[in-house]
Amino acid sequence: MRKILIIGAGKSTAVLVKYFQDKSISENLHVTIGDISISNALNLAENHPNCNGIVLDVFDISSREKAIQDADIVVSMLPARFHIEVAKDCVRFEKNLVTASYVSSEMLALDSEVREKGLIFMNEIGVDPGIDHMSAMQVIDRIRKKGGKIILFESFTGGLVAPESDTNLWNYKFTWNPRNVVIAGQGSAAEFLQEGTYKYIPYHKLFRRTEFLEVEGYGRFEAYANRNSLKYQSIYGLNNILTLYRGTIRRVGFSKAWNIFVQLGMTADDYVLKNSESMSYRDFTNSFLAYSPTDSVELKLRHYLKIDQDDSIWDKLLELDIFNPDKKVGIPEATPAQILQKILMDTWTLDPHDKDMIVMYHKFGYELLGERKQIDVTMASIGEDQKYTAMAKTVGLPVAMATLRILNKEITTIGVQIPIHEEIYAPILKELEDYGIIFKEITGEYLGYNPDGARG
Repeated sequence: MRKILIIGAGKSTAVLVKYFQDKSISENLHVTIGDISISNALNLAENHPNCNGIVLDVFDISSREKAIQDADIVVSMLPARFHIEVAKDCVRFEKNLVTASYVSSEMLALDSEVREKGLIFMNEIGVDPGIDHMSAMQVIDRIRKKGGKIILFESFTGGLVAPESDTNLWNYKFTWNPRNVVIAGQGSAAEFLQEGTYKYIPYHKLFRRTEFLEVEGYGRFEAYANRNSLKYQSIYGLNNILTLYRGTIRRVGFSKAWNIFVQLGMTADDYVLKNSESMSYRDFTNSFLAYSPTDSVELKLRHYLKIDQDDSIWDKLLELDIFNPDKKVGIPEATPAQILQKILMDTWTLDPHDKDMIVMYHKFGYELLGERKQIDVTMASIGEDQKYTAMAKTVGLPVAMATLRILNKEITTIGVQIPIHEEIYAPILKELEDYGIIFKEITGEYLGYNPDGARG
């Protein structure tokens, strides 16, 4: 049998494993799931005859090398920073590799060796990055084949809670790594192109420069800018484009309320708070406010940030219980961001029967035969349950499909790469439709930048 090694048994791996299990007989596959926790690996294997779980610590060189040597292809579902150890072994033992993570500089540095050995290292083949690349390049290539010139490309993705499970005032729950949500946008200004002009949004302004999106059947959303929208300009072949913008989707009202935490300093992750383990939630909130022997913490916060008592933002803050004097942080040497994450997880953790949702929205503006036109492309995917989530589906399925196509020699382009070529995106997008991941297109008059937005 052809052996697939999956390293990492996290939340996004369930659908990936099931895909291989369902095709194990017809495709002659045996799947090994390696994880530092044998129980996690065995839970995903589910006693399937063509699937087993093993203990695999990525830092245990001997067990890692043995598992990779025994495989025909390797899928790394580890946190991004650990892929490189697996990748080096894959070069040494001449194994193809698939990951859902962004291409790191260390991974890219292996490209010449990967090419010399005729290997395929497929990266960014999850949802964002991944499905966003493939769905975007399909439209971009189609416009180019007709002789059109791309003048605008905007791309938005959000991991959200499904409408039927939307039960809090923030219209949000954690559907992926909570830490990444808390520290989103930090590190550098958001950078993008708007009508031929380079634009920048510093972190402290990021969540007040949003725009609105409408997705048929799911209502209105808002989006804030990703850190570097220009990263894929040359990769997508958009060097002469006028507008290039990538953003993150949330429900309307989220960003304005989240900005309260930014302005207070609660999202900072570069220093620790003394005696944090014994702080109450109220102490934590008060630590960012001016001293006053007479005013309450609530009153100080409202005055400082000019929040009226009947403002919906105030209700959102109360819902999070940030003024509770009895709830303890309980984390020693914690940064503000770590404490905020703990507070949010009390309210934003998915309940056992909750479902998540992935929403994606692309806009393409182009010139063709002297006319300017626009194509709007949308996709929404709802999870089944806590195991087969929309996140697991939109990450795991494209990873699995690419892996099988590499194994079957249907994807042949060698090197460290991302899925921007037609031999990759065309069949995968077509197969994704069988799993309900379908993009809807609307073609109309070119509108340019969003007139309801706040980017210009």
